[in-house]
Amino acid sequence: MPSVARVPRRLAFLPFRGSAAVTEGLVTWAMLRGSTWHKLLPDVYVHADGYRETDHRMWCDALALVLPSGGTIAGRSALYLWGTDLLGRNAPVSVLLPRSVRMRPHPRLSVVRSPLPEDDRTRFGGLPVTTPLRTAFDLGRQPPLAEAVVAVDALLRRRVVKLPALADYAVRRAGWPGMPQFRRVLALAEPLSESPMETRLRLLLLDAGLGPIVAQHDVLDARGRFVGRVDLAWPALRVAVEYDGDHHRERAHFRQDVARLNALRAAGWLVLRFTADDVLRHPARTIALVTGALRERRLGRH
Repeated sequence: MPSVARVPRRLAFLPFRGSAAVTEGLVTWAMLRGSTWHKLLPDVYVHADGYRETDHRMWCDALALVLPSGGTIAGRSALYLWGTDLLGRNAPVSVLLPRSVRMRPHPRLSVVRSPLPEDDRTRFGGLPVTTPLRTAFDLGRQPPLAEAVVAVDALLRRRVVKLPALADYAVRRAGWPGMPQFRRVLALAEPLSESPMETRLRLLLLDAGLGPIVAQHDVLDARGRFVGRVDLAWPALRVAVEYDGDHHRERAHFRQDVARLNALRAAGWLVLRFTADDVLRHPARTIALVTGALRERRLGRH
């Protein structure tokens, strides 16, 4: 029975520099050419057990090994590392480099060149990454506007960025590209938004002229007792709009939602619920339903 090659623990799952591993005697170049290892980048390998073609973290780990001095992971890749995944399938790793620094092109790499003060760099999860403030500032200046707000809301929601600090940060960089959009992002950002799709739904309604909208509104009954919290609300009209994600389909959550919805109706609230399909594929229908509900309540007050 053939023996199974022993894999050094240090090389079992994470990407590594092949030349360094060979120098340390952990593997040979002949071994690295075998099927046990995947070559990710020039001189960067990963064991077959750790290889996942669509694993963005694996590609961040790999590219971090070959980042030139002064470079850092940035943009949506930084947002991913800070805890929010807004990446498309097989998205390249976004890297920020000073203008004078060069890096070999690769399909899994997207390079942006910009000034990068030391205060805008940090380490997170062992990787060089732009600080939350710099990440929010960069993504907030990238069109389209709605996706810029989604990204900033995500960092605000995770409490790694606060809106006043972000506004102060922007003031100190008033001449940077993209500032007109960034000022709009600051005006539209909502720290209480609980998901990217909730932000998209809120922006859809605001763009239709249905504001102002209160996010995460606590509903009380006539005796001042807490009934429930709604995603988006027009409190004076007692109209609420909610985004239903996949978690609402779980049996236990579904039962809780039914009881909560009945309590809101008993308190005199009209609640409309929408899915991602409603927001992304049928925005006109979604706007019409909300507009109709608000009109109905306004007419009922007279």
